[in-house]
Amino acid sequence: MIRRSLLLASLLIFATSWCTAQGAWPSKPITMIVPFPPGGLADLVARPVAEAMSRDLGQPVVIENKAGAGGGIGMGLAAKAKADGYTILLALSSLTVFPEADVLLGRPAMFALPDLRPVARFTADPTVLAVRADAPWKTVQQFIDDAKKRPGAINYGSSGNYGTMHVPMEILAQNAGVKMTHIPFTGAGPAVVALLGGQIDAVSSGPATVLQQVKAGKLRVLAHWGIGPLAALPEVPSLKDAGFNAEYAQWSGLFIPQATPEPIAQRLRAAAKAAAQDARVKEVILGAGSPVLYQDSSEFEKYVQADARRMADVVKRIGKVE
Repeated sequence: MIRRSLLLASLLIFATSWCTAQGAWPSKPITMIVPFPPGGLADLVARPVAEAMSRDLGQPVVIENKAGAGGGIGMGLAAKAKADGYTILLALSSLTVFPEADVLLGRPAMFALPDLRPVARFTADPTVLAVRADAPWKTVQQFIDDAKKRPGAINYGSSGNYGTMHVPMEILAQNAGVKMTHIPFTGAGPAVVALLGGQIDAVSSGPATVLQQVKAGKLRVLAHWGIGPLAALPEVPSLKDAGFNAEYAQWSGLFIPQATPEPIAQRLRAAAKAAAQDARVKEVILGAGSPVLYQDSSEFEKYVQADARRMADVVKRIGKVE
């Protein structure tokens, strides 16, 4: 007991000494890297979360959209950033895919998963299969039947190779035994714009990215990659209900460079938790179609590791995509 008390006292003294040596943190604005363009799930979550964290931390949390390579460029920048707490990352589940894809393609790694430390998960939604409201398919079975009749004729957009919009469509295509043409964009926002404009036929995206267009009567959702009804679209069936063994969740979460000092990591953890509990954050994210499903750092870390193991198998099944 005495030994434990001494250890706790030593840790407290170290944390206090470190903060004194470094000065009060934060003492300047914090950059939140969002590795996608505006309009997608990451950006929709990041903006209310950054605002709430700014209030809690007493310094602005400024969003920088760093799009490219399906999110890999921004994630890589965050992983290599100085570990001083002034650069944080709002990432999506593609974070667990890219390291395995880099190995498969034999290309230099954009980042390694251990380079980033999970801080908090904010959302975790099944992706949805969306088409234009004037498309000929009223059900996912009609969509798949048409894809079987016309191999490669139906195309879909994504946020980039091995990203959160590409992987679920490949899971479905493999399970249904169909071939579709993949057209990568720089993010979900541009892909949805292309869908609305008729340049592509379908997307798989988080509900938040398409819900307003569905409500406006411009898009139709045929199915989702989850289990049970979606809160935002309760009438939409799951792919499992339609007879396809296809599941995928698109989550969003906060990360920091692994070497970030513990006192700063814990302060960011507290600010992220406060943001997840903030009524305005919940209202904005739920209004976009994605309820807050918060996980604290230790639970989120286990979740990320399990997702990485599952996605490694999926990437190997997809194979090389140049």
